[in-house]
Amino acid sequence: MKTTLNIEGMSCEHCVKAVTQGLQAVAGVKKAKVNLKAKKADVEHADTVTLDAMKAAVTEAGFSVV
Repeated sequence: MKTTLNIEGMSCEHCVKAVTQGLQAVAGVKKAKVNLKAKKADVEHADTVTLDAMKAAVTEAGFSVV
């Protein structure tokens, strides 16, 4: 599956790295591509990965999913 998350609060490449690592740490996430300019993350994941789990990973990294 593929899910696109709109992310608020990113301002630099360090932010992109933090969000990417947070999402990739979620069990079942295959790939996370975070775009600073578009303020989005495209996440490829297994069917078992919930939106809440991805949101929690982004929040834990210090950002918000809108």
